[in-house]
Amino acid sequence: MRNRIAACLFLIFAFAASAPVRAQSVGIAPAQVVQDFKPGVPFEIELASVNGDDAPVEMNVRITDFWYDEKNEKVFSVPGTSPRSAANWIQFVPEHFEIPAKGTQKMKALVTPPADAKGGYYAVLFVESKPKLTPDKTKDGKAVFTNVRVGCLVLLSAEGTTQFNLDIGSLKVTPPAANQNLDLSFDLTDTGNTHLFPVGRLAVLDSNRKLAAKAQSEMMRLLPGQKNMMHISWPGDLPAGEYTAVLTLTYGPDRVETRQSSFTVDPK
Repeated sequence: MRNRIAACLFLIFAFAASAPVRAQSVGIAPAQVVQDFKPGVPFEIELASVNGDDAPVEMNVRITDFWYDEKNEKVFSVPGTSPRSAANWIQFVPEHFEIPAKGTQKMKALVTPPADAKGGYYAVLFVESKPKLTPDKTKDGKAVFTNVRVGCLVLLSAEGTTQFNLDIGSLKVTPPAANQNLDLSFDLTDTGNTHLFPVGRLAVLDSNRKLAAKAQSEMMRLLPGQKNMMHISWPGDLPAGEYTAVLTLTYGPDRVETRQSSFTVDPK
């Protein structure tokens, strides 16, 4: 199975406004799992919660769906409510635990996918601490409580059923100027049935077909049906003349798409 992981991110919640907060130092690893599975065959995901505080921390677990809304913002919804929910397949072991001071608690996520699964499915595994009283006070003397919620994003693909398709919109080239970088922008839409991680590479050729500039985008994550705009920026300057922007887009296993667009840099 293919399994990629990322570094940990966490959220801190304060139960009083306008007050300094001493954060609980809790993390989870990995923060992202990208894994293939065989439909109908259970498997496990190993995780660990880490406590950097000088006191033990009690934690509870929660599993949500992961999707996006019409504004392309992340949505963490009730299990089973998103179009490609994996949350109902997953069970945490243990569901309640204590991380020792300066210690680590290992966990497992038991995943039981159905036999008819096809394409990609998504969930987030959260662990959340109980509210903790801090030594801080609000301006009016009220107590301040904090708690930490850390999450692991799970992106799963059913082996042998994935369709890697990406629609690329028209290229728009903004030539470099005194107050702006060269920018290549275009829409991307995941028209397949699983997640994609497209990366764009830009080559700028002059009128003699010689390389004048090159740049690369950040990797983007797209879920099935999701649309987003990709930008590739180059901070240099170009002499006046005619140019061609050549885009090479890689995504999925060995998928490569190319596009090009001509543009002009006017004399200054």
